[in-house]
Amino acid sequence: MNQSVVAVIDGARARFFLLEPVEFPEYQSGPNLVEQSCLTNTSNEVQGKELWANTKSGRNGGSGNQGHGYDDHRQKHLTEFERSFAKEIATTILEIIQQNTVHHAVLVAEPQILGLIREVLLPQLPKQLNVEELAKDLCKLKPQELHEYLAERGILAARKAAIG
Repeated sequence: MNQSVVAVIDGARARFFLLEPVEFPEYQSGPNLVEQSCLTNTSNEVQGKELWANTKSGRNGGSGNQGHGYDDHRQKHLTEFERSFAKEIATTILEIIQQNTVHHAVLVAEPQILGLIREVLLPQLPKQLNVEELAKDLCKLKPQELHEYLAERGILAARKAAIG
């Protein structure tokens, strides 16, 4: 059986799984989606004054409490934080691929993050690796729920019940 790596990502964390065959298929249900590691996006955890000097964007106090609008480029900074997180994710996926015999990769993420990961990761992947993408936030699912969801869509092999 070809081993698959599954990366499930949202803005705050990334979870990495391997679809592993069972040792005794006659006596055990499988294959099983087994979590390998998890990354958290620390810039998403930092809020307000810890990240920005002024918590309100686009305002500069003028005389008489009239504000002057301006662009403080926060969105560019946030995108750069996400790009940095995407690089960490790519590094982890590449490490998992190098340490295991992986022939199939599944990337599941919110659309914006998926685009960033695609930009960073795809040029570094081995050419023979089959990559599938799903633009959906499934990070909160348990491994078995995630496996069932992906199997229903034909992305992963379905679990088979033990024979004996």
